[in-house]
Amino acid sequence: MLNSRTLEPMMSTRASKPEPGPSVAGLPVNNMVTEVSRICTLLTCLILIAMPAAGAPTALTDVRIIDGTGGAPVENGVLVVDGGRIIAVGHADNVTIPDDAEQQSLAGKTLTPGFINSHGHAGAIRGLESGHYSRQNLLRQLDLYARYGVTTVVSLGDDESEGFALRNQQNTPTLDRARLYVAGPVLSARTPEEGRTLVDTTAGLSPDFIKIRVDDNLGRTPKMSADVYQAISKRADHHGIPLAVHTYYLQDTKDLVRAGADFIAHSVRDVHVDNEFVDLMLASNVCYTPTLTRELSTYVYESEPDFFADPFFLREADPAVLATLREPERQQRVRESAAAQQYKASLPIAMANVKMLTDAGVQIAMGTDSGPPARFQGYFEHLEMWMMQDAGMTPMQILHSATGGAADCMGLSETGTLTVGNWADMLVMGENPLEDIRHTRSLEQVWIAGKPIHLAR
Repeated sequence: MLNSRTLEPMMSTRASKPEPGPSVAGLPVNNMVTEVSRICTLLTCLILIAMPAAGAPTALTDVRIIDGTGGAPVENGVLVVDGGRIIAVGHADNVTIPDDAEQQSLAGKTLTPGFINSHGHAGAIRGLESGHYSRQNLLRQLDLYARYGVTTVVSLGDDESEGFALRNQQNTPTLDRARLYVAGPVLSARTPEEGRTLVDTTAGLSPDFIKIRVDDNLGRTPKMSADVYQAISKRADHHGIPLAVHTYYLQDTKDLVRAGADFIAHSVRDVHVDNEFVDLMLASNVCYTPTLTRELSTYVYESEPDFFADPFFLREADPAVLATLREPERQQRVRESAAAQQYKASLPIAMANVKMLTDAGVQIAMGTDSGPPARFQGYFEHLEMWMMQDAGMTPMQILHSATGGAADCMGLSETGTLTVGNWADMLVMGENPLEDIRHTRSLEQVWIAGKPIHLAR
């Protein structure tokens, strides 16, 4: 579970009495300030009179509600928001709408929780370049995620102080961007003692996860040894911090689950999973994120991807980035890359594995590994869900994996489901995604903490 957070104290300022000063056109500056203040006060009053009453509840009515729990949708549903949180939800016959509530009919539309990306990265990339980690870049990317309906992002690695600060500042009804959870650095150690020390240091940052990689990059780099990751796992348990692992091979993943890993952050991709692995996952109650778009991103730019013609993608795409990815020389390098072609061959295995694990009852958490270059934040989360449907998951299974299921996996207690008390992070779609998960592209409204945000068109 996530650690409790202490919000940063709000700073206050106190105006001092103005000192006598010079005049302009014969009128003392202090008198001018007073007159301007009087006029501004009158304008403010007029604006406030024209606005709805502050703090008035909002009721969304006549809507199909998919609440994120995995249960059947509610037709003719009503959801009431106040103070950024859900105060009532259910069938119209069972919900009393407050007398002072503003009502908005969503007849013919579908309401879902905002999507949770259980494996993303935020803050470092601008265009196709790394090295841009900053508060400004984080906010830009969190705004982008939000405009695509991804209202929560779990960033699994390379998080810096600005990310932790934003994480600590989001428990507020004024929030207007995606929520962020962080892991800090990806830990890499050569000895058990070094691993324990790195965990202790990272724990001092109060991360939501500890993240490690147990992978040899298709035989190109040394792999973290079992004694090291076992030590890291035990030390993470000591601090009460969940351990998320990047892995590739089935045998490594089995060993990591036995060692106490709490979250499998990528698909098993070398071979098909077996019953022993399923039993380990179920017995340990460990969640699994497929990151199918991660594999796709390694080879798809060997030619022009089909999604380059998708208006849903193009509404946020940077033309300069697309021009670079279209360069013939760059595409040729991808075609000639042995690693890219190996990951291409691994994708069908990953897709078969997620279907088998879903059928066996392993909890799947939608995640993409978006954030690195050409893994397009926001859009790739939709593409991931569409690929999960291609792999054989049902739309309801996919929606649960991207909402309440992901929240359970990541220890998020106040988002992921449209239930009383949760933050009102939710999406309005013009078409029913239960008929076809690709209807997520009919996204019309995104609400964060009970407020609609502006979407690009």
